[in-house]
Amino acid sequence: MDLEFHHLDLRYEALRKRQPRKERVLLASLAEQGQLLPVVVVSGTGPFVLVDGYKRVRALKRLAQDTVRATVWAMEEADALVLEHVMRAADPAGPLEQGWMLDELRLRFGLSLDDLARRFDKTPSWVSRRLALVRALPDVIQGEVRAGRIAPHAAMKYLVPLARANRDGCVALGEAIARTDLSIRQIGDLYTMWQEGTEETRSLLVTDPLVMLRVRADAVREPHDARSPVQRFVEDVTALASTARRANRRLRDGLGTPVDTRAPQETDTAMREARADCEALFKRWEKERQDARSEPAHLGA
Repeated sequence: MDLEFHHLDLRYEALRKRQPRKERVLLASLAEQGQLLPVVVVSGTGPFVLVDGYKRVRALKRLAQDTVRATVWAMEEADALVLEHVMRAADPAGPLEQGWMLDELRLRFGLSLDDLARRFDKTPSWVSRRLALVRALPDVIQGEVRAGRIAPHAAMKYLVPLARANRDGCVALGEAIARTDLSIRQIGDLYTMWQEGTEETRSLLVTDPLVMLRVRADAVREPHDARSPVQRFVEDVTALASTARRANRRLRDGLGTPVDTRAPQETDTAMREARADCEALFKRWEKERQDARSEPAHLGA
């Protein structure tokens, strides 16, 4: 059957997260081929309640269509919601969406934890954990997840634990994440920086998370060198001595007869440069040692 949009009750739209990329693909498909699959509704005392097909309805409205093709499930509304949820194979609900659905059924139809567990073929503990996720995550962040601006998995893994420890911090960081287009890995990096950071660091994370991510990436690419200048100098001199010993062994073992007539000239040039650089190094070292000996003792105290 074909239904005009004003005959639809979209009361469960908030239970689905939006996925802008998938909706763009669906919009293109509907524009090219038309509606291939009907949406699912149940009849009530007023408008038909839309159970499945929210993305299709939004896309058809954007295409300025007047009607949507629908099929009616002859069952109770609560049963239809559970059945659609269980049958959703192409885009299965994650824990947060499951929590939204369970909470809606609990509030709208007065179902207990045992009732919900039985309908979903789960344990009351499973139901309780999903409901706890919904209660832990602030409403404003749940809205960002529904709108597709925060990935549900990232919200589950990082923002729910943060909300339990620091609800205001969760809201501040979550809203900063929602303003950007971040991967789950990047959100994890922000969460780590928040956990390890000072109040100043957290303020910067909220103000400009992308800048903080670049700073972190630079720090990873260029790890801090914990060696002192003296340690680095000793390592350089040790490497110089090792190179000199290796070159001495090559001379001792013989260089053979060079085929290229330029080889003796190049070797002489390299040796002159090496001698000059080494003599400059030794002179500088002797001067530094003399300066150190002549410095008054109290200056080093």
